[in-house]
Amino acid sequence: MPELPEVEVVRRGVSDHAVGRKLSSVEVLHPRAVRRHVPGAQDLAARLAGRVLTAARRRGKYLWIELGDGPEETDGEAVVVHLGMSGQLLVQPTDAPDEKHLRVRMRFADGGSELRFVDQRTFGGLQLAELVEVDGVALPQPVAHIAPDPLEPVFDLARLTERLRGRRTGIKRALLDQSLVSGIGNIYADEALWRAKLHWARPTASMTRPKVRELFEVVTDVIGEALHAGGTSFDALYVNVNGESGYFDRSLAVYGQGGKPCPRCGASIRRDAWMNRSSYTCPVCQPKPRNAHL
Repeated sequence: MPELPEVEVVRRGVSDHAVGRKLSSVEVLHPRAVRRHVPGAQDLAARLAGRVLTAARRRGKYLWIELGDGPEETDGEAVVVHLGMSGQLLVQPTDAPDEKHLRVRMRFADGGSELRFVDQRTFGGLQLAELVEVDGVALPQPVAHIAPDPLEPVFDLARLTERLRGRRTGIKRALLDQSLVSGIGNIYADEALWRAKLHWARPTASMTRPKVRELFEVVTDVIGEALHAGGTSFDALYVNVNGESGYFDRSLAVYGQGGKPCPRCGASIRRDAWMNRSSYTCPVCQPKPRNAHL
């Protein structure tokens, strides 16, 4: 599942190549790709035709494209893009062959490159949603419950710290709780916890304020490095709008490195089953706490 860096890379590509352009038509090639838009495919296509893509936004792992009548005239609606596990937004020349799993095609009035939604597993999709104001930020209704991510100006570390310390759970579970902080998934949680020398089961109530600050400084560093590398790609399913894969997987210290030596101390990286996923830690650098939340 794409995490914040991967979605941000896609957002930047959409902003560079599609924002400011007017849609001439939208073609839905698979109804499942718009299943979240309850009125259906024809309604979505009809309501998008003639609209201008005014901005590409993101919160955490959620991406949306604001709409309007002109380049700077957002009209209170947006297309929410759910990438799911295999969704791709691609900018393609109009004469490029259709991808095998092409689900939605967006054509533009200028006759230039198309914006295509491709999704092999069809877990993702598009929907039209109203924008609502939450703490001074305009968010699509389906995203309104999601907490700010660490890269947002409205991210409030002091408030998050108190909420974390008031929970009775493990720190990794808290990092993945999108109602607390958004954008952090399994990969970047493991990497950040390794850098901060914290075990995934460390109780949040035992986290001191300086330790929470240190952890989120590390989280921001990891996300920034992943962004610079174009995200993390383990297969061909995550790509940017030009179809290129990210390469942060070459820099991973612990995630997916079970049995390999820790880059810091040389101990064998441990893999634990965790919430139907895997958690990777160094048993020396990240000892399991006695009062762990497993």
